[in-house]
Amino acid sequence: MTFGEQPAYLRVAGDLRKKITDGLLPPHTRLPSQARIRQEYGVSDTVALEARKVLMAEGLVEGRSGSGTYVRERPVPRRIARSGYRPAGGATPFRQEQADGEARGTWESHSEQVEASGAVAERLGIKPGDRVMCTRYVFREAGEAMMLSTSWEPLDLTGRTPVMLPEEGPLGGMGVVERMAAIDVVVDNVTEEVGARPGLAEELLALGGVPGHVVLVVQRTFYASGRAVETADVVVPADRYRVAYHLPVK
Repeated sequence: MTFGEQPAYLRVAGDLRKKITDGLLPPHTRLPSQARIRQEYGVSDTVALEARKVLMAEGLVEGRSGSGTYVRERPVPRRIARSGYRPAGGATPFRQEQADGEARGTWESHSEQVEASGAVAERLGIKPGDRVMCTRYVFREAGEAMMLSTSWEPLDLTGRTPVMLPEEGPLGGMGVVERMAAIDVVVDNVTEEVGARPGLAEELLALGGVPGHVVLVVQRTFYASGRAVETADVVVPADRYRVAYHLPVK
């Protein structure tokens, strides 16, 4: 095989990747051995090994102890719907995060008072070290962890009020907009910034991913008259989900 300017191992990985995505190497099929790759593509052992490493890092194949390397089952990506304001009317936290009328699932949450890190303080417009209420969520669909969320609210706003704990009290689980309205804070804007990065070890452990998998991170902040009243990081596995936005036209 004649190779161009692209490194040989990437060309080999690209050809094998195409065979996987085209179905020529279906899930659970054993990947060609290093010796076979070397022979078929006319490359060195080093190139063959690096090509296999690329496919493994991309999550397309997995090693099985004492058996070899096999093509992984690739999940069909599902949609997570997002919209501006979370729905009112006592929707569950699962429904609030998905903003989808058909969304059904379970969740777990834990809240604790912590000191704001520099990054969180910047997003909330407060000083590093100021006290915030941090709430961590695990959302599940059919028992499978599919989304994580960590939110922070400034305690100089919500402290000693009925909405200090997002998931407890008379308005527990009612969403940021309704909870803030209960203390006469009118949320009038929300921003969401979407990015991707390698998942942290603890995130992938919770989501059932493997090291090196990429996650989508939705960085959300609610505002009331220009003041940030809540900010959150929503994390979903990029290989299993797509984030779809429903934005009203004014």
